[in-house]
Amino acid sequence: MLGDSRYFRAAISALLAAASFVFAILLTTQTVLGQTADNGNGQIARGAGTTIIHGGTGSPNFVPVTTTIAFHAERSGGSVTGEFECLALAPDQASGPGSGQFTVNAMYVVGKVTGASVNADTATLTGTADITGLGAGTNVPFTFVVHRGGPGSAAQLTVNSLPTLPFHEILVQGAFQVDN
Repeated sequence: MLGDSRYFRAAISALLAAASFVFAILLTTQTVLGQTADNGNGQIARGAGTTIIHGGTGSPNFVPVTTTIAFHAERSGGSVTGEFECLALAPDQASGPGSGQFTVNAMYVVGKVTGASVNADTATLTGTADITGLGAGTNVPFTFVVHRGGPGSAAQLTVNSLPTLPFHEILVQGAFQVDN
């Protein structure tokens, strides 16, 4: 009889431990793409702010370029949806008076996010965009790689109309969120 009660207590303890483990897993389950276990929907990444393009226009003049950027991507019903916008401004003059006034529309990218992947604190968003200015075109495929964080966080925009010219951006104001 004494052996039966020890067996019963051990079985109850094991059952409670297993139930606690399952309950803990259910409370914390979220996929890499921001989905909840219940509905398969969720935030993947979002952000907005001002960036500066590392190296500006590049050699030989290195004219600075700033951008205003905003994006969001969600998973809904098994697909990725979202929006992406980036307005790049450059000064009218490379140096001297006015060289710090970013008034020239160098490039405007507005598009739909249709794909996404997340690896730790980095999201890669893909889609197609309409572009004016540098790299102009319609339905141009783009890739935007963004790292979670505030000022100092990095991002890279590549558009297929300028495949050898990725734009390395450094966030100076705002925040990028990547849900994992």
